[in-house]
Amino acid sequence: MNTILWIVAISLAVAFLAAGTMKLTTSKLALAEKGMGWVEDFSPTTIKLIAALEVLAAVGLVVPPLVGIAPVLAPLAALGLVLVMAGAIVTHARRKETPMIVVNLVLLSLAAVVVWGRFGPEQFSA
Repeated sequence: MNTILWIVAISLAVAFLAAGTMKLTTSKLALAEKGMGWVEDFSPTTIKLIAALEVLAAVGLVVPPLVGIAPVLAPLAALGLVLVMAGAIVTHARRKETPMIVVNLVLLSLAAVVVWGRFGPEQFSA
């Protein structure tokens, strides 16, 4: 179970590090042109905030347990991703972007597995 949780956490970290970095380094207009129509509903500052949260969560999923300092941050980072994905689902539902809702549900579910596993049966010892 521990190995599965690590694989899921690392996969989420890679995905959110890439997505967050792209949003941090790309303008709102360029993001919209790349098919991210949801950015039209948010200010550039809010988009950068979402991106920063994604990057921080990616780091928090992996680094604290690897270095053995405050490993409780890993499930908290996963919980943060659950909340970010819940917000994404609401945004895409309002925009009737059903395919994106499916992607967000998958990511939310994977993050929820990490939350459950790391707060439950496979806790990191402090």
